[in-house]
Amino acid sequence: MIAVLSGGTGTPKLIQGIKNIHDPSDLNIIVNTVENDYFSGVYVAADIDTVLYTLADVINDETWYGIKNDTFLTNESLKKLGCPELLRIGDKDRATKIQKTILMKKYGLSQAVDIQRKKMGIKSKVIPMSDEHSDITVKTSIGHLKFHEFLIEHQTKPEVFGIDYTSVKPSPNILEIIEESEMVIIGPSNPITSILPIVNLEGVEKALKNNYVVAVSPIIGNSPFSGPAGKFMKSMGYEVSSFGVASIYKNFLDRFIIDDVDRELKENIEKLIEEVIVANTNMKNIIDKENLARIVLK
Repeated sequence: MIAVLSGGTGTPKLIQGIKNIHDPSDLNIIVNTVENDYFSGVYVAADIDTVLYTLADVINDETWYGIKNDTFLTNESLKKLGCPELLRIGDKDRATKIQKTILMKKYGLSQAVDIQRKKMGIKSKVIPMSDEHSDITVKTSIGHLKFHEFLIEHQTKPEVFGIDYTSVKPSPNILEIIEESEMVIIGPSNPITSILPIVNLEGVEKALKNNYVVAVSPIIGNSPFSGPAGKFMKSMGYEVSSFGVASIYKNFLDRFIIDDVDRELKENIEKLIEEVIVANTNMKNIIDKENLARIVLK
């Protein structure tokens, strides 16, 4: 059994490669939830849905959000009615979110997601990091913003001074899943708002220290795979580089995979982490994803 800690863009790309070369039923994917919130009356768990759609082979792999070939009739109608959405939600994607919202009136988030993944024919387990709601706030040069206000409305442009998110309890069985896994994979997701919220759950870092943990750097050179990871790392006092990521993960990481571009950082990173592998981490196509997956699983 393999555990994966995931956010919403970089790690699902890696998951796409892993599931093609490894038994999907052997994967337990623990997904960040701090960015979850209600939009247009429906519960949006973007990272969870991206992982579900990736495993179901329906992900829009041009945007890594939503379902491929989706339509946007409801979104466009709302705009015409003078009720524009902060998030552009596709019609099929909205159906997933409506179902999740309805299920959550009876079940916790973990149970709701498990029902959905079974309906989608997904063999891997997808586990929200918590069933409790967590508010996340970005401290910026124009004031405190909700995560999606910063990300979408303000296009990540304001200067960032810090990140706050409320403490929550881990979902049932997360600690057991990590402890009983042969290895734990930390995907190339935003280390500050996607991975650290999972690591900071009660008992998780201790469980990671007692297992074999491999991570793929989400930074190539000084540029993150996607999103505002660089701004968030800088605001927390970390260098925006693979060395900065290694500094965040050093207490529990056994093996770290960095890109060929960062070969010159290998020696310094080895002072923090025992094993450092240099490889192509830029997943432009499915062959890149499968090759990186093989290195991760080796």
